[in-house]
Amino acid sequence: MDSPDQHRAIVIIDARGREPAALCEVRVAAAAGRAVLVLTDTAEAAVPFVAAGAAGFLAGPHGEPAIATMLSTMRAAGPVDRRETSAVDGEEGRRLRAWLDARIAAGGSCALVAVTLSRLDLVNAAHGRERVDAVIALAQARIADAAGPDTVVARIAGDHFLIGLDGPPITRLGAIGAALARPFAVEGGPILIGHRIGVAGQAPGEDADALLRRADAALAQARVSAGATVRMAAPEEAGSLDALAADLHHAVTGDGIAILFQPQVEIASGRIVGVEALARWQHPRLGSLGADTLFAAADRADLGIALSDHIQELTLRCAARWPRSLATLRLSLNLTAADLARPGFARLFLDRVDASGFPRGRLTVEVTETGLILELDCAATVLAELRGAGCRVAIDDFGTGYSSLAYLKALPLDYLKIDKALARDIVGNPRDRVVVRGVIDIARGLGLAVIAEGVETAEQLARLTAEGCGSYQGFLRAGALDEAALIAMVENER
Repeated sequence: MDSPDQHRAIVIIDARGREPAALCEVRVAAAAGRAVLVLTDTAEAAVPFVAAGAAGFLAGPHGEPAIATMLSTMRAAGPVDRRETSAVDGEEGRRLRAWLDARIAAGGSCALVAVTLSRLDLVNAAHGRERVDAVIALAQARIADAAGPDTVVARIAGDHFLIGLDGPPITRLGAIGAALARPFAVEGGPILIGHRIGVAGQAPGEDADALLRRADAALAQARVSAGATVRMAAPEEAGSLDALAADLHHAVTGDGIAILFQPQVEIASGRIVGVEALARWQHPRLGSLGADTLFAAADRADLGIALSDHIQELTLRCAARWPRSLATLRLSLNLTAADLARPGFARLFLDRVDASGFPRGRLTVEVTETGLILELDCAATVLAELRGAGCRVAIDDFGTGYSSLAYLKALPLDYLKIDKALARDIVGNPRDRVVVRGVIDIARGLGLAVIAEGVETAEQLARLTAEGCGSYQGFLRAGALDEAALIAMVENER
């Protein structure tokens, strides 16, 4: 699960006096799809932050009264996450930068490890903010112990750390991961959290900025990975978002985008009753890349709408030619926030469905709650039109954002999909089970079907079944399958 800051609508990053670290934060936030506003001393200083994905900047000598007024105004429009620059964070970031510069100038070998803690929002919901802060402090101490001597550990943001290592990083990654995987003993009982790690070893001739960029990019890939929690950075020319954006033009106009399908299983019967369509980019150098990386590159290339249209057309065309054995399956297709904000999108989408030949009555459109924060009214109007035309509507990744109940009230829904982090934690402590039970009870009270995502073990499934969940998807049955594998799986069930 992502950190409690990840799903805020607006992120304000104070970059004054901490440019390298702030640049890293901007890239992480922008890659996660958040709107970023940067505070800088001058307009010229804002240029690299805008290039890194910041939506805007405020330049000049910002006093606290002026910033407070700005925050008050922005909060009236939506949630705001202000990344404060405390003296400790600023000093740690400058100390890390000085350490990197010294190592590189001396010609030594060094590496940079970026670590982010996850599932802290569940800790906050179950135990409160004080325990979250205690866990973060203990995590920093464990990282420093595991990294060993001749290292620098800097806490850059609330749940984000950078570690400078002298020499190859491989031998210490296992120790860092093991240290963070152990329960944290805080008041109220032991607490388990997740983590993701990005690693960049210094390349010949590489400066500190390039090293920071690659460690950040590796962390972003680890955060969206469905499996591996550690990612090694690719060479900058191969894996930068700008390079990916250039490559994406060829993928969208050619055959570089593939559609896979993850089965959705009815718990009562054990039968596959539907599938969720998942886009994958078959990159010629980097291999298979998931939807998060795909859409991040599309946004950089200003191809978000074109990519979404391409994925919808591919998916519908494929599903329309399914054999008789798949003729009863529901198809779930993801829509983006940009789709829902497009004038006339509902009519455009329905025409696309009808042109493909796939029946509207077997189609479910899925929208993530985090993608709706800024366009809730518009989303409700579009989804109501699609639902009135025969489609069904699901809210995806439920439980990851801050306005879940508002979405349940405002949107015309048929299904609620419980985020994989909640499904995973149902086998944890009683508090976690109470949260999942509450979500399922609310959904049933509103007449919504419930699908649990990310179910990986029989114990998770048994707990979800006992709480009244109706369907699930996850590796317990199957991951994302190509069309041939899906057909074989469904036919073997009969």
